Amino acid sequence: MEEIDLKELFEIFWHKKVQILLIILIFMVIGVIYSVGFVTPMYSSSTTLLLAGTASSTEEQSTNTITTADLSINSQLVSTYSELVKSKNILGQVISNLGMNIDEEQLKQNVQVTSVEDTELIRITVSNENAEYAARIANEIANVFKEKIAKEIYNINNVHIVDEATVETEPSNVNHIRDIAIFAFIGAVIAVMYVLIANMLDTTVKTQEDIEKSIKIPVLASIPMYDMDMEKLKKRKGGRR
Repeated sequence: MEEIDLKELFEIFWHKKVQILLIILIFMVIGVIYSVGFVTPMYSSSTTLLLAGTASSTEEQSTNTITTADLSINSQLVSTYSELVKSKNILGQVISNLGMNIDEEQLKQNVQVTSVEDTELIRITVSNENAEYAARIANEIANVFKEKIAKEIYNINNVHIVDEATVETEPSNVNHIRDIAIFAFIGAVIAVMYVLIANMLDTTVKTQEDIEKSIKIPVLASIPMYDMDMEKLKKRKGGRR
Protein backbone atom coordinates (compact mmCIF):
# COMPACT_ATOMS: atom_id res chain seq x y z
CA MET A 1 0.00 0.00 0.00
CA GLU A 2 1.40 3.36 -1.03
CA GLU A 3 2.17 5.68 1.85
CA ILE A 4 0.54 9.09 1.97
CA ASP A 5 3.02 11.91 1.57
CA LEU A 6 1.61 14.76 3.65
CA LYS A 7 3.96 17.25 2.04
CA GLU A 8 2.82 16.22 -1.42
CA LEU A 9 -0.80 16.36 -0.30
CA PHE A 10 -0.30 19.86 1.06
CA GLU A 11 1.25 20.95 -2.23
CA ILE A 12 -1.73 19.54 -4.14
CA PHE A 13 -4.16 21.56 -2.04
CA TRP A 14 -1.94 24.64 -2.25
CA HIS A 15 -1.86 24.51 -6.04
CA LYS A 16 -5.66 24.19 -6.08
CA LYS A 17 -6.24 26.92 -3.48
CA VAL A 18 -8.02 29.21 -5.93
CA GLN A 19 -10.51 26.51 -6.91
CA ILE A 20 -11.04 25.56 -3.25
CA LEU A 21 -11.72 29.15 -2.20
CA LEU A 22 -14.02 29.66 -5.18
CA ILE A 23 -16.09 26.58 -4.32
CA ILE A 24 -16.38 27.65 -0.66
CA LEU A 25 -17.38 31.16 -1.73
CA ILE A 26 -20.05 29.81 -4.08
CA PHE A 27 -21.56 27.72 -1.28
CA MET A 28 -21.49 30.68 1.09
CA VAL A 29 -23.47 32.70 -1.46
CA ILE A 30 -25.92 29.80 -1.76
CA GLY A 31 -26.19 29.83 2.05
CA VAL A 32 -27.06 33.54 2.05
CA ILE A 33 -29.69 33.04 -0.65
CA TYR A 34 -31.20 30.08 1.21
CA SER A 35 -31.21 31.78 4.62
CA VAL A 36 -32.67 35.07 3.36
CA GLY A 37 -34.97 33.94 0.57
CA PHE A 38 -36.18 30.43 1.35
CA VAL A 39 -36.49 30.15 5.16
CA THR A 40 -39.88 31.29 6.45
CA PRO A 41 -39.37 33.12 9.78
CA MET A 42 -41.09 31.33 12.66
CA TYR A 43 -41.58 32.88 16.09
CA SER A 44 -41.66 30.73 19.22
CA SER A 45 -43.29 31.64 22.53
CA SER A 46 -43.19 29.51 25.68
CA THR A 47 -45.26 29.25 28.84
CA THR A 48 -44.25 27.25 31.91
CA LEU A 49 -46.55 25.17 34.09
CA LEU A 50 -45.84 23.88 37.60
CA LEU A 51 -47.37 20.77 39.12
CA ALA A 52 -47.88 21.50 42.83
CA GLY A 53 -50.48 20.23 45.27
CA THR A 54 -53.03 17.47 44.77
CA ALA A 55 -56.14 18.85 46.45
CA SER A 56 -59.48 18.14 44.79
CA SER A 57 -61.03 21.07 42.96
CA THR A 58 -64.24 20.52 44.95
CA GLU A 59 -62.53 20.51 48.32
CA GLU A 60 -60.86 23.28 50.24
CA GLN A 61 -57.24 22.76 51.21
CA SER A 62 -56.86 22.51 54.97
CA THR A 63 -53.17 23.32 54.73
CA ASN A 64 -50.81 25.03 52.29
CA THR A 65 -47.95 22.62 52.92
CA ILE A 66 -46.87 20.24 50.16
CA THR A 67 -46.10 16.73 51.38
CA THR A 68 -43.54 14.28 50.02
CA ALA A 69 -46.40 12.19 48.67
CA ASP A 70 -47.67 15.21 46.70
CA LEU A 71 -44.26 15.73 45.11
CA SER A 72 -44.00 12.05 44.22
CA ILE A 73 -47.44 12.03 42.59
CA ASN A 74 -46.71 15.22 40.65
CA SER A 75 -43.38 13.84 39.41
CA GLN A 76 -45.19 10.79 38.06
CA LEU A 77 -47.79 12.97 36.37
CA VAL A 78 -45.25 15.15 34.51
CA SER A 79 -44.87 12.76 31.56
CA THR A 80 -48.61 12.08 31.46
CA TYR A 81 -49.46 15.76 31.49
CA SER A 82 -46.88 16.44 28.76
CA GLU A 83 -48.79 14.09 26.46
CA LEU A 84 -52.20 15.38 27.50
CA VAL A 85 -51.27 18.95 26.52
CA LYS A 86 -51.11 17.88 22.86
CA SER A 87 -54.28 15.79 22.97
CA LYS A 88 -57.19 16.54 20.62
CA ASN A 89 -59.37 17.32 23.63
CA ILE A 90 -57.12 20.22 24.68
CA LEU A 91 -56.12 21.50 21.23
CA GLY A 92 -59.66 21.26 19.93
CA GLN A 93 -60.88 23.53 22.72
CA VAL A 94 -58.02 25.99 22.03
CA ILE A 95 -58.95 26.13 18.34
CA SER A 96 -62.58 26.77 19.25
CA ASN A 97 -61.72 29.49 21.78
CA LEU A 98 -59.43 31.37 19.38
CA GLY A 99 -61.58 30.80 16.28
CA MET A 100 -58.70 29.22 14.37
CA ASN A 101 -59.30 27.73 10.93
CA ILE A 102 -57.08 24.65 11.33
CA ASP A 103 -57.49 21.12 12.73
CA GLU A 104 -55.87 19.59 15.80
CA GLU A 105 -53.15 17.78 13.85
CA GLN A 106 -51.97 20.96 12.14
CA LEU A 107 -51.78 22.79 15.46
CA LYS A 108 -50.06 19.82 17.11
CA GLN A 109 -47.18 20.07 14.62
CA ASN A 110 -46.39 23.57 15.91
CA VAL A 111 -46.64 22.70 19.61
CA GLN A 112 -43.69 21.32 21.57
CA VAL A 113 -44.06 20.14 25.16
CA THR A 114 -40.99 19.42 27.29
CA SER A 115 -40.54 18.57 30.95
CA VAL A 116 -37.69 20.26 32.80
CA GLU A 117 -35.42 17.52 34.10
CA ASP A 118 -35.67 16.68 37.82
CA THR A 119 -38.49 19.20 38.34
CA GLU A 120 -42.28 19.34 38.22
CA LEU A 121 -42.15 21.96 35.47
CA ILE A 122 -43.66 21.60 32.01
CA ARG A 123 -42.77 24.01 29.21
CA ILE A 124 -45.19 24.54 26.33
CA THR A 125 -43.66 26.13 23.21
CA VAL A 126 -45.70 27.23 20.21
CA SER A 127 -44.22 28.25 16.85
CA ASN A 128 -46.05 30.40 14.34
CA GLU A 129 -45.30 32.80 11.49
CA ASN A 130 -47.06 35.49 13.53
CA ALA A 131 -45.24 36.29 16.80
CA GLU A 132 -48.35 37.63 18.55
CA TYR A 133 -50.41 34.63 17.50
CA ALA A 134 -47.76 32.23 18.83
CA ALA A 135 -47.95 33.84 22.29
CA ARG A 136 -51.77 33.81 22.28
CA ILE A 137 -51.92 30.13 21.35
CA ALA A 138 -49.35 29.16 24.02
CA ASN A 139 -51.23 31.02 26.76
CA GLU A 140 -54.59 29.63 25.66
CA ILE A 141 -53.24 26.07 25.70
CA ALA A 142 -52.01 26.61 29.26
CA ASN A 143 -55.35 28.03 30.41
CA VAL A 144 -57.43 25.32 28.72
CA PHE A 145 -55.17 22.56 30.02
CA LYS A 146 -55.33 23.88 33.58
CA GLU A 147 -59.13 24.07 33.44
CA LYS A 148 -59.53 20.62 31.88
CA ILE A 149 -57.32 18.99 34.54
CA ALA A 150 -59.22 20.69 37.36
CA LYS A 151 -62.77 20.07 36.12
CA GLU A 152 -62.79 17.12 33.72
CA ILE A 153 -59.73 14.90 33.58
CA TYR A 154 -58.30 14.53 37.11
CA ASN A 155 -60.54 16.86 39.14
CA ILE A 156 -57.52 18.25 41.00
CA ASN A 157 -55.98 21.71 41.18
CA ASN A 158 -52.31 20.86 40.78
CA VAL A 159 -51.51 22.87 37.61
CA HIS A 160 -50.23 26.41 38.08
CA ILE A 161 -49.03 28.82 35.38
CA VAL A 162 -45.57 30.08 36.35
CA ASP A 163 -44.63 32.14 33.28
CA GLU A 164 -47.00 33.36 30.60
CA ALA A 165 -45.86 33.41 26.98
CA THR A 166 -44.66 36.75 25.65
CA VAL A 167 -44.40 38.07 22.10
CA GLU A 168 -40.93 37.42 20.68
CA THR A 169 -39.30 39.90 18.32
CA GLU A 170 -36.68 37.59 16.80
CA PRO A 171 -37.43 34.48 14.69
CA SER A 172 -36.47 31.20 16.35
CA ASN A 173 -35.52 29.38 13.14
CA VAL A 174 -33.43 32.06 11.38
CA ASN A 175 -29.71 32.34 12.05
CA HIS A 176 -27.86 33.77 9.05
CA ILE A 177 -24.38 33.24 10.49
CA ARG A 178 -25.11 29.60 11.34
CA ASP A 179 -26.60 28.89 7.90
CA ILE A 180 -23.66 30.50 6.08
CA ALA A 181 -21.18 28.59 8.26
CA ILE A 182 -22.94 25.29 7.49
CA PHE A 183 -22.89 25.95 3.75
CA ALA A 184 -19.24 27.05 3.94
CA PHE A 185 -18.37 23.75 5.67
CA ILE A 186 -20.25 21.79 3.02
CA GLY A 187 -18.38 23.74 0.34
CA ALA A 188 -15.03 22.98 2.01
CA VAL A 189 -15.83 19.25 2.11
CA ILE A 190 -16.87 19.22 -1.54
CA ALA A 191 -13.77 21.24 -2.49
CA VAL A 192 -11.49 18.74 -0.74
CA MET A 193 -13.27 15.83 -2.44
CA TYR A 194 -12.95 17.58 -5.80
CA VAL A 195 -9.21 18.11 -5.38
CA LEU A 196 -8.59 14.51 -4.26
CA ILE A 197 -10.68 12.98 -7.06
CA ALA A 198 -9.15 15.28 -9.68
CA ASN A 199 -5.69 14.32 -8.49
CA MET A 200 -6.54 10.59 -8.60
CA LEU A 201 -7.86 10.87 -12.16
CA ASP A 202 -4.87 12.93 -13.31
CA THR A 203 -2.48 10.39 -14.89
CA THR A 204 -0.07 12.89 -16.42
CA VAL A 205 3.59 12.73 -15.44
CA LYS A 206 4.79 15.86 -13.70
CA THR A 207 7.93 14.91 -11.78
CA GLN A 208 10.74 12.38 -11.75
CA GLU A 209 9.09 10.70 -8.77
CA ASP A 210 5.94 10.13 -10.85
CA ILE A 211 7.96 8.15 -13.39
CA GLU A 212 9.61 6.04 -10.71
CA LYS A 213 6.24 5.28 -9.09
CA SER A 214 4.71 4.38 -12.45
CA ILE A 215 7.35 2.04 -13.92
CA LYS A 216 9.03 1.00 -10.63
CA ILE A 217 12.47 1.78 -12.10
CA PRO A 218 14.80 4.50 -10.82
CA VAL A 219 15.52 7.40 -13.18
CA LEU A 220 19.25 7.58 -13.98
CA ALA A 221 19.28 10.82 -15.95
CA SER A 222 17.02 13.56 -17.20
CA ILE A 223 17.17 15.95 -20.17
CA PRO A 224 16.17 19.55 -19.46
CA MET A 225 13.54 21.25 -21.61
CA TYR A 226 15.04 23.56 -24.23
CA ASP A 227 12.93 26.36 -25.59
CA MET A 228 14.07 26.99 -29.21
CA ASP A 229 11.85 30.05 -29.61
CA MET A 230 13.37 31.74 -26.59
CA GLU A 231 16.88 31.00 -27.85
CA LYS A 232 16.11 32.52 -31.25
CA LEU A 233 14.68 35.60 -29.58
CA LYS A 234 17.84 36.03 -27.51
CA LYS A 235 20.01 35.76 -30.65
CA ARG A 236 17.93 38.40 -32.43
CA LYS A 237 18.28 40.76 -29.53
CA GLY A 238 22.03 40.14 -29.43
CA GLY A 239 22.36 40.77 -33.16
CA ARG A 240 20.58 44.11 -32.90
CA ARG A 241 23.17 45.33 -30.43
